[in-house]
Amino acid sequence: MKKLEFEVDIDAPKEKVWDTLWAGPTYEKWTNAFNKGSKAVTDWKEGSKVLFISDKGGGMYSKIAKSVPNTMMSIEHLGVLKNGHEQPLHKESLKWSGAMENYMLEENQGRTRLKVNMDTTEEFSAYFKEKFPQALETVKMLAEDKEVKITEDKEAHIKDYP
Repeated sequence: MKKLEFEVDIDAPKEKVWDTLWAGPTYEKWTNAFNKGSKAVTDWKEGSKVLFISDKGGGMYSKIAKSVPNTMMSIEHLGVLKNGHEQPLHKESLKWSGAMENYMLEENQGRTRLKVNMDTTEEFSAYFKEKFPQALETVKMLAEDKEVKITEDKEAHIKDYP
């Protein structure tokens, strides 16, 4: 696995950034960078399961490894979803099962630095290097109460495994 790191400075307190990241309506806006129409089904509490579901029912299932509200969220990715159902691990999903995605928020005088580090396979490295900065820019704009324009992107982002 390869580790990628991203960060953005946001003119908003960490509580506002946290809510922007994990509240349903804003979560769905910033994650459009990865897959338009996708959603997360979870309560975002430590130990909870997360279903990351594309608009076509594919995606992945994960768990919240650690959650410290307004400070850090750590997500462990486990396997894939097909038609909304968890699939047994297979050759492709074993390449990334156990991958971590971590969000850390540090506030200084009302300004928040959002840092993200994540594990990925070489196959998806270029994709995340392109898409994560776009997603974090949307988080920034939403948290700063700026207008966000979601563009139509026809590219398929989540690979459906057999």
